[in-house]
Amino acid sequence: MSYIDFMSVVHKSTQRDYLARVNEPEYPKAKAAELAKQWAFDYWDGDRRINYGGYRYMEGRWEKVARVMAEHYGIKAGDKILDIGCGKGFLLYDFTKVVPGVEVYGIDISEYAIANSKEEVKDRLQVANATALPFPDQHFDFVFSLNALHNLHNYDLDKALREMERVGKKNKYLCVESYRNEVEKANLLYWQVTCEAFCTPQEWEWWFKQTGYSGDHSFIYFE
Repeated sequence: MSYIDFMSVVHKSTQRDYLARVNEPEYPKAKAAELAKQWAFDYWDGDRRINYGGYRYMEGRWEKVARVMAEHYGIKAGDKILDIGCGKGFLLYDFTKVVPGVEVYGIDISEYAIANSKEEVKDRLQVANATALPFPDQHFDFVFSLNALHNLHNYDLDKALREMERVGKKNKYLCVESYRNEVEKANLLYWQVTCEAFCTPQEWEWWFKQTGYSGDHSFIYFE
């Protein structure tokens, strides 16, 4: 298991006003969270004060992430890869551009996201829960999950990490939110609308050992 940061290039490209978000009068934090946790229109394409404010495909945004992951793990044509929490499938689509012939699969709990996913990969995506992946043991050459598993309560997080380990062969990678100090903890609380697992890096390491997760990982910090 290694710490490998594939995500900062995307995460740090967004400017965030933490106080404005938590003090928003029309969508106070509790209301925004209630809407976001429906995983429907408001979460993906509704008002920016709730969450993404329009989650659309942007040429090149995810391709750079797909490229570095493909190079690091030696992904080649014919390999099967799975994205747990794939959303609209943008990263998986970019994987097909970076590695022609790769077999991509994705699951997401959001029916809205799958229904509005990238047409080129929609037939490889399905609505499913990370706690019960609909695939055989050791089915994938590469399994990854980006910014999804921290949205699970502890009892489901345990199942999801074990499932991720079960369906993958060797190469696995996940990225989750975390905090190293009180400033980052406050910023995380101010910004998030769906997070349930608020863990320090040391606590995440405990989870990995507890569940037998053997893949690589990195953390998103709200600095």
